[in-house]
Amino acid sequence: MGCGTSKELPGASKKGYASVVQSLVAFSKARDGNDEPKKRARGTWFSSSSVKDPPIQAPISQQQELKDGRQQHKVAKYKDKFDPRVTARYDIKALIGRGSFSRVVRVEHRATRQPFAIKMMEVEAPEGREVCASELAVLQRVNHSNVIQLIEVFQFPQRVYMVLELATGGELLERVVSRGHFTERDATQALRMVLAGVGYLHNLGVTHRDLKPENILYYHPGADSRLLVTDFGLASFGSTKTTCGTPEYMAPEVLLRKPYTCAVDMWALGVIAYIVLSGSMPFEDDSRTRLYRSIVRGKYSFHGEPWPSVSNLAKDFIQRLLPLDPATRLTADQAIRHPWVATMAASSSMRNLHRSISRNLRQRTSRSSSRCLSSTAASSSSSNKLT
Repeated sequence: MGCGTSKELPGASKKGYASVVQSLVAFSKARDGNDEPKKRARGTWFSSSSVKDPPIQAPISQQQELKDGRQQHKVAKYKDKFDPRVTARYDIKALIGRGSFSRVVRVEHRATRQPFAIKMMEVEAPEGREVCASELAVLQRVNHSNVIQLIEVFQFPQRVYMVLELATGGELLERVVSRGHFTERDATQALRMVLAGVGYLHNLGVTHRDLKPENILYYHPGADSRLLVTDFGLASFGSTKTTCGTPEYMAPEVLLRKPYTCAVDMWALGVIAYIVLSGSMPFEDDSRTRLYRSIVRGKYSFHGEPWPSVSNLAKDFIQRLLPLDPATRLTADQAIRHPWVATMAASSSMRNLHRSISRNLRQRTSRSSSRCLSSTAASSSSSNKLT
């Protein structure tokens, strides 16, 4: 995640997955002497589902051989951390992500040669157990084509290994940019799949609480790929008041610390729809205080490109997902029946929005990079003064 999109983790809450927590605590108490000590890395949580196959490489050269050598060294290093009962079934291929308490590797099932992702989570610390329990509580219940699928779980005293579908098609916005041509019809095709997955979760009583384009992945690179809702580290069951999520996607009631329901996911989907159609964000500010103020006031607009070329029906869809009163927001089942989505934008303009979307995304990336550099420089300056 870039600057300004850091995830806020919730406080301890065992509602909805107490049995999983108890299971993990029991495992921690029954410590395996052969399991090496936990190493904690600083940083945000890595979504196991955000993994992608490495890009196709150029013909092998000396530089490539060195790179391959480093990769093999990394693989060997992390193979040693895996319990033999896991590696007996799965061949570890590559480290593809890491987080504060987790490592994600691409693997192949030894018998079928089918690729998967394994998320290895350190659960000795309470924070690791909490996030792991939240994910497992959801993943062990779901079975939907638009939700990442848990294949199996290995639980040991200090680590839990989740075997997951491997999504190799990239993030939602990556596909939008790479297509070269993007219309409202394309947007509705993507949003229909997301709404189907989110509606399924809501019918199970699950609130995702961290919906954003980075957590919506294509299963494979093909044009006919399904979209998957991923990353359930902040998911909850039922109503709650815990403040968590990614700031730009938080609903007003979350920021105001009011009790909230799955309607917060629908607000986030309104933000996602806005981004998919424009490449810009409805609520964005370098100041966290000003950002939150604009969200709780519901202040956003349809000014600038490409909004003059976007249909009123598409704007109506977004507006019905972003009212301040959660009771008046569309539910997932209602949103998928909205005329703009149901007709797949049949009555909307077929104008190519790609140029404006890509330009806005590039500008936002540039601003984020500048903020990151400024922040790094400021930190370095402060360090120098201290020394």
